[in-house]
Amino acid sequence: MTRFIVLFVALLAASSVWAQTTAFVNVNVVPMSSETVIKQQTVVVSGGVITALGPVDEVPIPKGAKVIDGTDRFLMPGLAEMHAHVPAATSDELDRNFSLYVANGVTTIRGMLGQPSHIGLREDLNNGSVFGPRLVTSGPSFNGRSVAGAIQARQMVRDQHRAGYDFVKIHPGLTAEEFEALAETANELGMPFAGHVPVAVGVARALQVGMATIDHLDGYFAALLPVGSDGFGGYGGFFDVMLAAELDPERIPEIARATAAAGTWNVPTEVLVEVRINTTPTAELRSQPGMRYMPKTTVERWVASKEALFAERDFNPEVAALAIELRHRLLLELHKAGAGLLLGSDSPQVFSVPGFSLHQELDALVAAGLTPYEALRTGTVAVAEFLNSNAGTVAVDRDADLVLVNANPLENVRHAHRIHGVMLRGLWYSVETLAERLARYADHEN
Repeated sequence: MTRFIVLFVALLAASSVWAQTTAFVNVNVVPMSSETVIKQQTVVVSGGVITALGPVDEVPIPKGAKVIDGTDRFLMPGLAEMHAHVPAATSDELDRNFSLYVANGVTTIRGMLGQPSHIGLREDLNNGSVFGPRLVTSGPSFNGRSVAGAIQARQMVRDQHRAGYDFVKIHPGLTAEEFEALAETANELGMPFAGHVPVAVGVARALQVGMATIDHLDGYFAALLPVGSDGFGGYGGFFDVMLAAELDPERIPEIARATAAAGTWNVPTEVLVEVRINTTPTAELRSQPGMRYMPKTTVERWVASKEALFAERDFNPEVAALAIELRHRLLLELHKAGAGLLLGSDSPQVFSVPGFSLHQELDALVAAGLTPYEALRTGTVAVAEFLNSNAGTVAVDRDADLVLVNANPLENVRHAHRIHGVMLRGLWYSVETLAERLARYADHEN
């Protein structure tokens, strides 16, 4: 009986969220469907969707609606973290991570290392019984330790499809035969597969068989090596960055066009790579704003990881700098070719604090040559297209996953981090409310 009472209370709470009506009044709308700002609008939200949008003098405020003053502020779609790592549904880390995501305007995450508890967690997030962003989840990863042969690869895909996971995650170590079996079975079932490109397969073949996303730009540097190259004696380093001096950059446009033609998207996680291999002192990284919300033991582990990479015998900071330059060029060429880019930072990972790192990723995309609008599209409109979801733009009948910011993000992408409040599935969280959630995790040892 207790179980049913708890369920009833959860459903009642969720229904009250969906029933709430909110009006953003005199707000500047950044619809993201085009590079424009629609000034002095009223946006009405009810039942978790946008029900009205128009000039402030023409759209009435519904009786009893919660009114949010949007004067001199900008309303944009919520962002998506398309490469997140989600702990178990019972983990003490879960609320910390989810609070960090939402406080930074992240309303959707794609979990890239799934587990059985994430199936129920996905539903709990959707119905509002657990606080946090919407969750798209893989199953447990396919890798050199979890898969032993093509037959098992096929069965694992079928099992994960039957269990209800959204996609298959690929980690390193698969043989070519295992990858082919996985791809064929996933394509038969209409189940996307995404993640790393196995060394035994290569980018060209991954594109041919319809890989949904390639994450980290994995495999592209190896694909850009001249024919007959020994690949720096076999040492590529972190995502092959030490191959940078051997690459043929003139082939970048060619592989970008091939990616676009294949319909494969990329989640670059550029900030993850750059923070690991650039020369930013660990003391500076340790003092970044988001670090105070992570356990000190975690931050020290991240410091040790970066220092260990720099201590590797064949690591060369000058080649690493070239690798960053070439990754930027590859990113820009992928964009110019029309290959889809999706926003993701691999959080929480080394110096990638949930939510905070996604705004650093936006900075990295702009540094690579994208405009603020183009960079923001990778976390809004592009995500909605990729997931076939109802979010991603500010428009009538769209899901009310929204962020109210204090300055125009199309002028400077960093303005997307000047958050006044977040609307998650139609429920408004002010910046003060979000700060209270984060205060529970500030400056803790563990």
